[in-house]
Amino acid sequence: MTGRDRGQVTVFVALFATVVVLFAGLAVDGGLALSAKVRALGEAQEAARAGVQAIDLAAYRADGTVRLRPEQARTLAQNYLAATGDTGTVTVTEQEVTVTVTAHQSTQLLHVAGLDTLTVTASGTAHPRHGVSAPEP
Repeated sequence: MTGRDRGQVTVFVALFATVVVLFAGLAVDGGLALSAKVRALGEAQEAARAGVQAIDLAAYRADGTVRLRPEQARTLAQNYLAATGDTGTVTVTEQEVTVTVTAHQSTQLLHVAGLDTLTVTASGTAHPRHGVSAPEP
């Protein structure tokens, strides 16, 4: 080995190690972000289902019309979100409840690259149904 060759392997190993850590960060933190997305989707769907329980019983008993009481539906969905600790938005009409949940996932390895959190969002919608006997396709 000559004097000019000294230290070249060290630079290569340092760069290679950095690339390996970044790829590992993408794998680990990407998996955590995917898991957070699935959890947010489940919470959004469940909050929407909670909201859709606010059926206007007076209208249903009067003529069989299935519709929601929007303010009560919004309150039920927001209460569900508050109980889970999630943040999100709730949109309600007389025929559906839509909930969008925003979740923040802390990174494990990508903080080395300056990325401390990953933000994911998911939405769920539910409709009131009369006489459900089987799941929708």
